[in-house]
Amino acid sequence: MSNTDDHPGHRSGSSGSLAHRVPDLGALELLLAVARLGSLGGAARELGITQPAASSRIRSMERQLGVALVDRSPRGSRLTDAGALVTDWARRIVEAAEAFDAGAQALRDRRDSRLRVAASMTIAEYLLPGWLLALRAERPDTAVSLLAGNSAAVAERLLSGVADLGFVEGLTVPSGLDSVVVAHDRLIVVTAPAHPWARRRRPLAGEELAATPLILREKGSGTRQVLDAALGGLARPLIEVSSTTAVKAAAVGGAGPAVLSELAVGEELAMRRLVRIPVDGIALTRDLRAVWPMGHRPTGPARDLLSLTRG
Repeated sequence: MSNTDDHPGHRSGSSGSLAHRVPDLGALELLLAVARLGSLGGAARELGITQPAASSRIRSMERQLGVALVDRSPRGSRLTDAGALVTDWARRIVEAAEAFDAGAQALRDRRDSRLRVAASMTIAEYLLPGWLLALRAERPDTAVSLLAGNSAAVAERLLSGVADLGFVEGLTVPSGLDSVVVAHDRLIVVTAPAHPWARRRRPLAGEELAATPLILREKGSGTRQVLDAALGGLARPLIEVSSTTAVKAAAVGGAGPAVLSELAVGEELAMRRLVRIPVDGIALTRDLRAVWPMGHRPTGPARDLLSLTRG
């Protein structure tokens, strides 16, 4: 067997992972600094590590490659012939890594320049404006687009890649999505002051509410899901509309009773344009959730918005 075969760093063939056979970027950057400065100590200072750590890294790289790379002397550090060759290769690898890093940064910049949010109507109208205002203070250069719809539409937009982060208010998390609770809400029964319910002395029973035609959101909305589940079914809608604002306007106009988020009717109750009707025996509370595609935790602006909702 030859002397080369006896060298402890020699390996025949190229079996095993490339990561185990090629020095890491930190070691290659150190070798390039030694070549440029002619000093192991100077290279260590430039890279912000101690000289013993630099020496150890060079020795480790020499063992990994099976060749001596640097001659050390009181006058400084000089590359061996093999070291000069390896340095040329290292320079190409580091340049490729710099190009890779620049490309990755460009992708991050593009991602961070926009945020697409999908939210169910109550959250979109009454909670998101404050959250987005806080996000603008942190990320003034991020352009935000908001797609408002019911909970089913939010899920569809997330799963099709049209939105980066969503907010829903239904009873369950739509299939294919992960979620976290960001707020809580209560649904309340309201009517115009002239409605007969506004003069009743006893709370409304759940059975009577279930049997009464109401002004309702469309099927698929979180509000309607919660109400339907709490009452065990609903009468045929008096009016069916596609937004919280439209439900509220119809109720204020005297069209009939409605069930709305407490978040949505504060001003109307304070001004007596609507009257809250007490209900007995049913729970009309719900969790408001942030949602995203399963296994893809929000990053960039979406992650920052999510943290603001939970602050």
